[in-house]
Amino acid sequence: MQKTIIHTDKAPAAIGTYSQAVKAGNTVYISGQIPLDPASMEIVNDSFEAQAVRVFDNMGAIIEAAGGSFADVAKLTILLSDMEFFPQVNEVMARYFNEPYPARAAYAVKQLPKNVDIEVEAIMVLAD
Repeated sequence: MQKTIIHTDKAPAAIGTYSQAVKAGNTVYISGQIPLDPASMEIVNDSFEAQAVRVFDNMGAIIEAAGGSFADVAKLTILLSDMEFFPQVNEVMARYFNEPYPARAAYAVKQLPKNVDIEVEAIMVLAD
């Protein structure tokens, strides 16, 4: 199966040995996004809400570069520094997703890259 690397300057450049996203067939695997501003490559840390918005904006840019929309996202994995942020994740997600919502898992983890409070990865399935 052919793999296509997805890249956009509207999302942060990869800061390690990974791609922003990889398309295999009609499935797009979107790497975990943290609240990095793509222009400055600085962490957005004004508030948890600001971090979550930046994460989903970054993801949206990658989704668009892959030829999809948030409606095409089938699965999200959300990593949080603390489950106390879970209600805010739901509030922010409602700005980007409509029903039917994607499948989702959310975990609190010990530490995230650059000590941010949220990282989100996604799997998107595009129409044939």
